[in-house]
Amino acid sequence: MDTGLLVLRLVVGLLIAGHGVQKVSFRLGGSGLAGGTEEFRHDGFRGGRLTALAAGGSQIGAGLFLAAGLLTPAAAMAAMGVMTVASSVKWRKGLWVQNDGYEYPLVLVVVSAVLAVTGPGRWSADHALGLAPWPLWISVAAVVVGPVSGLLTRAVLHRRAAADPAEGSGPHARAAG
Repeated sequence: MDTGLLVLRLVVGLLIAGHGVQKVSFRLGGSGLAGGTEEFRHDGFRGGRLTALAAGGSQIGAGLFLAAGLLTPAAAMAAMGVMTVASSVKWRKGLWVQNDGYEYPLVLVVVSAVLAVTGPGRWSADHALGLAPWPLWISVAAVVVGPVSGLLTRAVLHRRAAADPAEGSGPHARAAG
């Protein structure tokens, strides 16, 4: 089991960190901070550069901490938060990734939750530092707070879509109706 947790942590943690690197640099196929900023603006988020830096930094930190098995519940919580935001952006496109759906972010949320609950395993920084196993209440709190923080982030930072005048919305449409 420890070997499986190590492999899972390394793969998922490094992939999450890689997504963060792409948001803030030209490495790993990223478009630099300007590209990350534009991606968030395109997806309807306020904050532009600061939002891209916060999301990218959170992904890099959470991913590296997950890979190392360091402060695993907190790392999983941060990963679940940013990947919940990603899922919410892709929600209207459906589940499957071939349609740019939320399948992949959902998998990362679930794997992060599993790591928070099971713990990082014996071959981890948490174990080496005597932090593991984490109390169940900390793990459960991480699993709840992570996605909730992502949904709150979405609610606070996401702009409402502008009404399309062709659809007959707005104050004049109501008066005419």
